[in-house]
Amino acid sequence: MKIQFCGASSGVTGSCHLLKSGDHQVLLDCGQFQGGKAQDAMNYEPFPFNPAEIECVVLSHAHIDHCGRLPLLVKRGFSGPIYCTDATADLLDIMLKDSAYIHEKDAEDLNRKGKRAGQAPVEPLYTLQDVLDTLKLLRPVIYDQLVHINDEMRIVFNDAGHILGSAITEIWVKEEGKEAKIVFSGDLGMTERPILRDPTYIKKADFVIMESTYGSRNHVEEGASIKDLLDIVIKTTKRGGNVIIPSFAVGRTQEMIFEFNKFFANNGDYREQLDKIKVYVDSPMAGSATEVFKRNVQVFDDETKDYLLHGDDPLDFPNLVFTRSSEESRQLNFNTEPKVIISASGMCEAGRIRHHLKHNLWNSKNSIVFVGYQAVGTLGRALIDGQDKVTLFGEEISVKAEIYNLEGFSGHADQNGLFAWVAHFQKRPSQIFLVHGEEESKEVFAALLHDKLGYDPVVVRGNSEFELDMESAKILNLEEAKMQAASFEDVQNVRNQISGIHSELEHILYNTDLALKGDLSEDKIIRINNVIQELKKATLNLGSIVTGRDEPITGQDMIEGPEGEKRPLKEREGNLTGTVN
Repeated sequence: MKIQFCGASSGVTGSCHLLKSGDHQVLLDCGQFQGGKAQDAMNYEPFPFNPAEIECVVLSHAHIDHCGRLPLLVKRGFSGPIYCTDATADLLDIMLKDSAYIHEKDAEDLNRKGKRAGQAPVEPLYTLQDVLDTLKLLRPVIYDQLVHINDEMRIVFNDAGHILGSAITEIWVKEEGKEAKIVFSGDLGMTERPILRDPTYIKKADFVIMESTYGSRNHVEEGASIKDLLDIVIKTTKRGGNVIIPSFAVGRTQEMIFEFNKFFANNGDYREQLDKIKVYVDSPMAGSATEVFKRNVQVFDDETKDYLLHGDDPLDFPNLVFTRSSEESRQLNFNTEPKVIISASGMCEAGRIRHHLKHNLWNSKNSIVFVGYQAVGTLGRALIDGQDKVTLFGEEISVKAEIYNLEGFSGHADQNGLFAWVAHFQKRPSQIFLVHGEEESKEVFAALLHDKLGYDPVVVRGNSEFELDMESAKILNLEEAKMQAASFEDVQNVRNQISGIHSELEHILYNTDLALKGDLSEDKIIRINNVIQELKKATLNLGSIVTGRDEPITGQDMIEGPEGEKRPLKEREGNLTGTVN
């Protein structure tokens, strides 16, 4: 078995990794390079493999640096299934269509200027039609369910806690009578963050591919960043200025809405001033993504579900305004009332945020607040690095506004979070490959894992390829594993899950209680757990609270499995609840 790293190997964008075993070629992610002209040019280069020979894609999540070249892959010959979580599939419909619009518009602008200069026309990286062709290939899967992607490979998605639908992928590969387990972290989120659940800890792996975005540093406490944000808003609006927040439309924007909801509900000391401040979300994609969040409440954390159960929508509040049209967006820059504007893109490379920066950077009354990672080469990175002049739409703009970088809001696990995730492996992986990080981050994190845990991680550089030693991986006897009795803790975890769904499941609960008095095989636990996962998605009444439905979500809302088949039973090692694996 071999793995070839084809992106996010020398930086944090363009995630793309190729698994090869026998006749099978499976791609993990197919993301877009981001960060300036040099990185953008890399998107147009040929893939280091033949897209037509790729059997399927396993996608970790819907951020463009992980999914943004899928339409290009299809355009160049790929026609297999794309496996992702159901929430990711919902988001891809928004993200990829928006990306196609940007590529088509950029090409149109270049061709208009190029025609006057006598230059040959250029094509967009891909078009809306390429996106529509891509969306037809999606095969959505619910967390914690096993899918056979071919005769030799199986996958399970676990919650990564990074954005809605983000997944840590477990991949089992059989080769010449042996089976190895590969774990691909995707992007890991922070623990104890609003809306989403914490990242899943995995117990066992033979090989690990993991991100290292913040491998060299830790974030400030989120509570400190929340307080800082409130202080910035109060201070800036008091002097008559605007607070501009470049934010990723998916994930970070919804977290900002959640926090501002709490600001306006709980800060009586500033009530008079806050009541006068409007919070504008100026991104059509962010508005659509927020609606997708509301349709996927089954993956929310307990705190957010509690809000919903008490009749409060955490993604809405009286002072919140979503702007959709271009005219509404333009009018914000002629509105002299102090305000907060949350707009995409998060790295300031495209979208409406660039117009807001043009109109606000030059004024010392205003504040620009960064709440997410800024890649090298982006306008956002230039601003937090202290650049005093920038060019926007051909005009040089002096940077007079106050610039803040609140890393406590980052959706990526920091060094402590990454280390904790690795430390939870009970079976030590034979090898860890570090990707999705700048050189310093990977090197520092590799040294930490060596010094504290005794690992010698591979710091991946460039489009390198490695052969994985199947001899070091265990030989699994699945029949023996199925016959092993489940632990009391496994049974109790299943019992607790069932009891929290519906009274109609009392007969299943009763049978589970009976099992505590006798032997219950792991296979039976697996079957019960699969019922739970389907019911969580299909019958969660919370959906009616936030979507405005008059009836509960029913089985008709369930996403079909691959090729329309019923999803196969989940076969797992370790804890079967999907909480700690």
